[in-house]
Amino acid sequence: MPIFRTSSTTAGADRPAITPSSVPLSLPGPGRRSFLGLALGAGAALALSACGGGATSSAGGRGGTLKWGWALPTSWDPVTSSAGWDVHSLSLVYAALTTLDQRGNAVPALAASWKYNEDGTVVTFTLRQGLKFSDGTPIDATAVKKSIERGRDHEKSLIAAQLIGVEEVTAVDARTVELRLAEPDFQVPLLLAGKTGMVVNPKVFESDAASLATEPAGSGPYTLVSYVQNSKAVLRRNPGYWDADRVKIENFELYPLPEASTVVAALTSGQYNVAQIPGSQVEAARAAGLEVQVIPSMVVAVLDVHNGKEPFTDPDVALALKYAIDREELLKTASFGHGEVTRQPFPEGYAGHDDALDTLFPYDPEKAKELLAKAGHANGLKITLSTSKAEGVPELIQAQLKKVGITATIETIPAARASQLVYVQRAKALFVDQFAGREAATQGFQVLFGKEGLMNPGRTVSPELEKALDVVRRTALDSPDYPAVLQKATGIAVRTMPNVFLYTVPRILARNPKVSEIPAYTVVQRFEGVTVS
Repeated sequence: MPIFRTSSTTAGADRPAITPSSVPLSLPGPGRRSFLGLALGAGAALALSACGGGATSSAGGRGGTLKWGWALPTSWDPVTSSAGWDVHSLSLVYAALTTLDQRGNAVPALAASWKYNEDGTVVTFTLRQGLKFSDGTPIDATAVKKSIERGRDHEKSLIAAQLIGVEEVTAVDARTVELRLAEPDFQVPLLLAGKTGMVVNPKVFESDAASLATEPAGSGPYTLVSYVQNSKAVLRRNPGYWDADRVKIENFELYPLPEASTVVAALTSGQYNVAQIPGSQVEAARAAGLEVQVIPSMVVAVLDVHNGKEPFTDPDVALALKYAIDREELLKTASFGHGEVTRQPFPEGYAGHDDALDTLFPYDPEKAKELLAKAGHANGLKITLSTSKAEGVPELIQAQLKKVGITATIETIPAARASQLVYVQRAKALFVDQFAGREAATQGFQVLFGKEGLMNPGRTVSPELEKALDVVRRTALDSPDYPAVLQKATGIAVRTMPNVFLYTVPRILARNPKVSEIPAYTVVQRFEGVTVS
């Protein structure tokens, strides 16, 4: 069930046809192509399927400490976590029913297998035997049922909109969970691979749900030992994790994103041994003897527009932004060329990426001026540009907007408050951000363009897009029609919604050579198989 584009003529041709009632539980055969366009041989596909995906290192054994300079979550509760980026850190302490392999396919995790009924309205998951939460409490079908229902029904749930189509959850027996859907939806195994499918211990949320914000209760590869908010999280390997044999690192330390100016020094001094670095630091990191991996990701830089606030209530003003931005300059200056210019939420190679959209909204200051004049702003316009960090991209955007008559005042919001102010309270009209991508395509659409979409501050929707997404949900992931119906939805979203997509953002990780190669997962970074010598 690949989320990345397959060969247009041979996808799936070397294996039996897949029916909706028999969704594949292992990786596709060698005809499937990865995000990077590299085909795996049949033997490699089988090996990855057997171990749940990912690469392992032949050097070193179990032990050591990995110190990751990355980000701390807004909450350790996947239901109330307010940033898509949190999925990377939450995946260290929670396991979900499914997970994604390096090519974006849904593969077994807590669920050993799953099966749809003929019309795609019921999906039944069979759990692995002997599963336990990190505190030793058994993970059975009832626990999974309660966890999913909490995500759907909790009054403060930020994943509820993604589970609205789940009408009923039934614990058929101790190891069997049945999800009855309001409409056919073949995206569910992908959807449940991220925060939406992370299983939270009912023993904790039924007695002290508030504690989950700082004390996770899951069954992931690690358990949280100590946590200092906005400073550091210390974790230890969980021997009860369903895939514990592949977790080689004994201790894991998670830190906030390092400062660009000091990250290389912090890596060479041992403060971190793996860290995300900006494109500006790639050459410096290599010169310091560090290994650098540029991993393609689902992250896209974006301007989020609240079209319920002036002046963006006028569609022509919102459209003018798309022509006023010189994306090439942003990519070259802000990312040092790492990434690609884009006008859409999905990167090249993803099944939903429509090549025809790449020519939309070219940099055209005169066109932007015409649209502003049409909207009654021929003599200029003043706006506020909100951001968590003024330097770099926001300053460039400010200068570009000035050229078309838009005077933008930059407002800096503390990063810790940005999600709450921009997406929960919806208090800002224009915000510079990054969309972290989602496990399921329809989930990404919902977050960006849905009526309750967290990154849709205006909460306006496109009826045409909603109809197109209904077709996407009803189309099996292995159907030859799937890329076309998904790309149609992408085109509608890009043309009708106000978001201004700018450029793709690869995950650039620098590491001490004593840390083995980091697996190149596109959606969620995982560390199974990684060693520290």
